Amino acid sequence: MNKTVIAMWSGPRNLSTAMMRAFENREDTEVLDEPFYAHYLKTTGLNHPGRDMIINSQMTNWDEVVAKCTRSNPHGKPIWYQKHMAQHNLEGFDISWVKEVQNCLLIRDPKYVIASYSEKFPFKDERLLGYVQQIEILEYIEKENGKTPPIIDADDLLQFPEFILKELCEQIGIDFSLSMLSWPKGPRDSDGVWAPYWYGKVQRSTGFQSHVEREIVLDEDFSEIYEKCMGHYEVIHEKRIRP
Repeated sequence: MNKTVIAMWSGPRNLSTAMMRAFENREDTEVLDEPFYAHYLKTTGLNHPGRDMIINSQMTNWDEVVAKCTRSNPHGKPIWYQKHMAQHNLEGFDISWVKEVQNCLLIRDPKYVIASYSEKFPFKDERLLGYVQQIEILEYIEKENGKTPPIIDADDLLQFPEFILKELCEQIGIDFSLSMLSWPKGPRDSDGVWAPYWYGKVQRSTGFQSHVEREIVLDEDFSEIYEKCMGHYEVIHEKRIRP
């Protein structure tokens, strides 16, 4: 396993870009933003905002993307942090490459994810939220490596950012840096071309915002999807880093 390559597996609307900012603010870290996104859109035919631009911005061949993700950091920094969307792992494509890198999971209560994602993109398929794929990744890594990878709940991260990030760094085997707790506002050259559609809030941020408990009432149309995703979430949540 290459421990200098960190693959963080998240679902949509889940603080994944804020987490990428935290790592990018370290002097020793280079980041890679959703390298399988173009492959995902081209293969599924999903009409995400900026679809054609995204497809033209990245490699669309699965094996070529895997080869990129499993080599050493091309820019020479000691740590290469890769932000991955779990839902980009499509059925029929081999995920065995993940055993070659340091994997982590970033999860969040499905009610927040569904409420936020449905405002951006209409959906009826639970696999678009990544919980199924996170379970698949978790089970594969536990079988191959004999231990559970680091798991972070987004709401724990918002409430206790320094504690959670310190524990994550310890489990990964890297030093914690206070620079992970705040960052400058604005876009980054490392942001994918889809940033204008999805990254507005994080580009205005300077750190992890305080956790605010919100009352969310999901539309009845999402009840079945919510129940399925909640079942997967609870399994992973039990194994998370606890504050």
